[in-house]
Amino acid sequence: MWAPVILCFSLLLGSDYLAYSSDLPICKLQGNFELNGLYKKGDIVLGGLFPLHFATVYPELTFTSKPEQLRCESFQLRSFQYAQAMAFTIEEINRDPALLPNITLGYRLYDNCVNLAGAFRAAIALISGVGDIFTDYSCTGTPPVLGIVGDPDSTNSISISRVLGLFNVPLVSYGATCSCLSNRKEFPSFFRTIPSNAFQVKAIIQIIKHYGWTWVGTIASSDDYGQYVVKTFIEQANTFGCIAFSETLPSVSTKAQILKIVQTIKQSTARVIVVFSSVAYLIPLAREIVHQNITDRQWIASEGWTTSTAILSAETFSSFGGTIGITIRRGEIPGLKEFLLQVRPVLELNNNLINQFWEEMFNCKFQLKTISSNTSELLKSKICTGSEDIKSTQTSYSDMSGLRGAYTVYKAVYTLAHSLHNLMSCEFGKGPFENNSCADITSVQPWQLLHYLKRVNFTTHYGDRVSFDENGDVPTIYDVMNWQRANDGSMKIETIGLFDESAPAGQELTLQKDKIFWNFVSNTPPRSVCSESCLPGTRKAARKGEPLCCFDCIPCAEGEISNHTDSNVCVKCPADFWSNPKRDQCVLKDIEFLTYEEPLGFSLTTISLFGSCVSTTVLATFIYYRNTPVVKANNSELSFLLLLSLILCFLCSLLFIGQPLHLTCMLRHVVFGISFVLCISCILVKTIVVIMAFKATLPDNNVMKWFGAAQQRGTVVCFTVIQAVICVIWLTTASPVPFKNTKYQNSKIIFECNIGSITGFSCLLGYIGLLASVCFLLAFLARNLPDNFNEAKFITFSMLIFCAVWIAFIPAYVSSPGKYSDAVEIFAILASSFGLLIAIFAPKCYIILLCPEKNTKKALMGRAAPRK
Repeated sequence: MWAPVILCFSLLLGSDYLAYSSDLPICKLQGNFELNGLYKKGDIVLGGLFPLHFATVYPELTFTSKPEQLRCESFQLRSFQYAQAMAFTIEEINRDPALLPNITLGYRLYDNCVNLAGAFRAAIALISGVGDIFTDYSCTGTPPVLGIVGDPDSTNSISISRVLGLFNVPLVSYGATCSCLSNRKEFPSFFRTIPSNAFQVKAIIQIIKHYGWTWVGTIASSDDYGQYVVKTFIEQANTFGCIAFSETLPSVSTKAQILKIVQTIKQSTARVIVVFSSVAYLIPLAREIVHQNITDRQWIASEGWTTSTAILSAETFSSFGGTIGITIRRGEIPGLKEFLLQVRPVLELNNNLINQFWEEMFNCKFQLKTISSNTSELLKSKICTGSEDIKSTQTSYSDMSGLRGAYTVYKAVYTLAHSLHNLMSCEFGKGPFENNSCADITSVQPWQLLHYLKRVNFTTHYGDRVSFDENGDVPTIYDVMNWQRANDGSMKIETIGLFDESAPAGQELTLQKDKIFWNFVSNTPPRSVCSESCLPGTRKAARKGEPLCCFDCIPCAEGEISNHTDSNVCVKCPADFWSNPKRDQCVLKDIEFLTYEEPLGFSLTTISLFGSCVSTTVLATFIYYRNTPVVKANNSELSFLLLLSLILCFLCSLLFIGQPLHLTCMLRHVVFGISFVLCISCILVKTIVVIMAFKATLPDNNVMKWFGAAQQRGTVVCFTVIQAVICVIWLTTASPVPFKNTKYQNSKIIFECNIGSITGFSCLLGYIGLLASVCFLLAFLARNLPDNFNEAKFITFSMLIFCAVWIAFIPAYVSSPGKYSDAVEIFAILASSFGLLIAIFAPKCYIILLCPEKNTKKALMGRAAPRK
């Protein structure tokens, strides 16, 4: 059902779903993408994606206004030929009475700007339509486009196909060659009329094998096309030869990156270099190779740049002359040139690409554009009249000598047309769908077209058979090309052979050796074999059945070394040793644990001792002023016990520093757990005392007699004993022990304490958390008691800090390796201890030491003004 698909994409484009009435829902677009396109109406519309601009200008994101849309620059005449080839093919089909009779095909073609974002936007616009309002939810009629021809870029096709495949919308590419797109599970609606890279690699491997080159370098673009194909090439090349080097061409190259690749080429002894890339990626490298006059290399070109006139020129011939490459088979399209030369400018928004083409072709600007530009641009620009003579031009747009890309576009359109024709020819009661039904051509859906597209089989006017295998790939035929100089001094790309994958084994490649030009003094094929020695740190890996390739130099694995040249094996280091970075020596493994000497351990130790000293000072202050109202009013005995527990909390962190021992591993969590439970128990009892003390001031309330000093002590002891029992059970069942951990780094021994039982550790922390939560809840409820000095407020704040620290501790502890987990636990202990100390005792110390006038019974017993 197509309407939900349109709704989905409309929402993705930015729609506002409004219900003006109960029976007329309307989906209204908030805005449209500004896309360059060509359009023609038809009963059934096909979409197309073409790389008509090679540069993209991104808008500035100021976050103060709505950003402008992507702007495309650098119009490409050759790519416009491809777009026009699709328009021509549709016109040809419409004129053919035998193919789709009484059905007129239309088209909507968009520019992808050689940019993933632009291609994806264009594809979404094709699928969702360009109308401002969509009201048809009856699921009738055909969708905005029934299928899409494109995208020529593998990366773009991968992204687009993942979305279109969800709705079974056919995507027939004429240029995407990544072998990954042959995965039917991931890309069920993807097809292509250009061979997969898997076959391209086979053709290049056959050429390399033919000349006995077993020592070759590889260069690949960083996109999906380059990375997938070079991976496949290396896997196959390793079965008979050696890869000298493998470099990646970045999408946005810097001078340093290009120089690095050039330096690798110059230093390598490989004389044969295979390049898998499109023209745009390769141009910066080609310029630098020519600039540095690198002339003694044999280049093997992938189909992405074999026929590129952007690289082949008189200036580059000294470096790239003699290049051997493969390309898709050339075809013939009668009548295409006449169609290309009859194009004329139009003033239609849907066909704005025609005017852009005209401006590029004749280096002028249409007056409507220049009026909106500034005066300086107006003065510089030549005004287009629309009457310029396109037939007198000689450009790649009208060049019919190498119809390769345009021919794959031609075949892609015909595959969709023949699929529709087969669908239309279905006999009632013999259809492939439910109850042997047929699809209705007036309301055909993409999934129905997809069924017929899988089974399409026809022959073009040029004699090529077009059909798809189970992976959506076509039969593979490549032309083998050679870059040569013509007799008149011009550059030419000569066909020197053919690769036919369907030919008998061993006969797939045919070469006309007498027509090949070699760019070497001897005019003979170069010799490129492996001969370098393996340095220490590597080992020789012999290859069976490959006499011309001596060996590969493989770096020793981690933990293994070779300490002499041309070693056949790598020796594994002893248990307590590890290989150095050069893999030529075994060195003693570093033992890592949190020490007192390192900056982190020293800092934590200093903070811990400082905290215990501060706690001791506060305890001494409270003991000295034990008879003052502030100390008495807040239960001096519990305050003394709380300060003692805080001193233990600060000091227990020292058990986590230093080399783990059996005793310290047992004590660190036991002392930590009991100390904090003692601390929280004191605070909890103090909170209860505050609440009961307030209740006791009410008439006829003698609640304090049920919770006197003995009951308070008993409560603290009871809570602490429970934690002690948890610790005893933990230590007796699965006690923490020192453990040498090599899980995180093989080159280091991380000396740590294995906690033994995760359940025991969780119970210890959980019990502390339970007491802290109860204490926080009681203190929070009592925070607004109307005393001038309400300790519940300070307890609430202290427990808030405590809970926050330990909640944050859990994920940090789990994700911290080795000694850093100990540092995280120490930090949590110190942070929570300081939080309790400061929040609870800082206000009291302030009154005792700095405001003694408030340290009176009258001041403490005064009531705050009642709240209104």
